[in-house]
Amino acid sequence: MTIRALYLCEGSSDTGLRFHIEGIAGDLGRQILVTVPDLNRLPNKPGPGVEGKLRAAQQLSDHGHAYDLVVIHRDSDREPPDHRRSEIAEAVAAVSPDLAHVPAIPVRMLEAWLLLDQSAIREVAGNPNGRMALDLPKPAKAESAADPKALLKQAIATASGERGRGLQKLQTRFSANRARLLQMLDREGPVRQLASWRSFTDDLREAVENSH
Repeated sequence: MTIRALYLCEGSSDTGLRFHIEGIAGDLGRQILVTVPDLNRLPNKPGPGVEGKLRAAQQLSDHGHAYDLVVIHRDSDREPPDHRRSEIAEAVAAVSPDLAHVPAIPVRMLEAWLLLDQSAIREVAGNPNGRMALDLPKPAKAESAADPKALLKQAIATASGERGRGLQKLQTRFSANRARLLQMLDREGPVRQLASWRSFTDDLREAVENSH
């Protein structure tokens, strides 16, 4: 049986997590169909809250119970991850109490998951053989970085070796490069050292294995 999954993300450059949802299900021998609705195209766009997004996504589906599973990405920002976990659970209980859910809660923001793979950063920067130091945080520090997005942007800029207009052009592609880094993310690589990634993938495996 194919698992029908809904993935609700925070922004368009976060959609690449769907490939990891599909990959993890595939590793378990399960087929999964992941729907990533573009809620920004709705005439009445939902706010940032999980419940509003979930209601909007359910309205877009053919019928209210079209999914077996929902994966909800919510950056912890300045909130403890457990607060986000409770927020997600309460929203799902209010909208679709019978729907299995998996929270994806990067500590601070999703960029923390992308900071640990130097070779991937050098590749998206267009300078895969570069040798300049990128000053990336150690895994133990990645989730406590105050601004992972700024660190990632600086790392890509440094890795590129660009200056002047070339650097400006590169910076305008940050969102696309970030999306590419997310797609390239090695699920079993350095990111496995981050508790928030392990929590997400462990919860997803459990949900997939329990889906009938």
